[in-house]
Amino acid sequence: MFTELKGPHADQLNEALGRIGFRRSQTVAYRPSCVDCNACVSVRVAATEFAPSNSQKRNLKRNSDLIRVECRPWATTEQFDLLRQYLATRHPEGGMAAMDEMDFADMVEHTPVSSYVIEYREPTETGEPGRLVGACLTDRQGDGLSMIYSFYDPEHVKRSGLGNYIILDHIRMAAEEGLPFVYLGYWVDGSGRMEYKIRYRPIEKLGPSGWLRVSGDEQDRLVRRAADQRAAARARRSAQFSSAG
Repeated sequence: MFTELKGPHADQLNEALGRIGFRRSQTVAYRPSCVDCNACVSVRVAATEFAPSNSQKRNLKRNSDLIRVECRPWATTEQFDLLRQYLATRHPEGGMAAMDEMDFADMVEHTPVSSYVIEYREPTETGEPGRLVGACLTDRQGDGLSMIYSFYDPEHVKRSGLGNYIILDHIRMAAEEGLPFVYLGYWVDGSGRMEYKIRYRPIEKLGPSGWLRVSGDEQDRLVRRAADQRAAARARRSAQFSSAG
């Protein structure tokens, strides 16, 4: 299901659609509408109530020297090179792996709403913004920040958890601006790749009757189940490798 975002009220339309589970891709707002399947669930973090876990506190401290730079939605070669490195390492078989620089420019620049590229840079010796290590295409809405797509240096040995840090910093940024939510997109119960989205508390998911707060016990259960499924998948791969040898 999709609709075009255009005209002087594109921001308001995008925000209204975001509240009922739509996501933006360039000038189109879309929502999965599969026959006999409703696995894709929209989730958002209650930013002004967010309470970081101990591991999230360590992540924030570890990356506290990073400089956040808010840029207009204009693609750069430096950003694209980082995206290409990220996709090659983390999603080599994904649909975006074949993106060229023009595709990236379209993704960033073709926006009819209030969009930004939030860069994360290491400081130079003089404290100025230096090497780019992460970035996120972000929409600013009346009720929060919507993280459209984030990417980072996946091989930076000294900065583990960069992807989580980008989310944590967006939560902090939203709270500082008095915006109640950070929209993380779609989450699928049991998906190991999406398990990280359920680790932020408090979190809400969109159901047939609207947005519902997920209890802490339920979040613990969902995280454990995703971890068990990842472990089972690793065991299957290991068994296949052993039998092939």
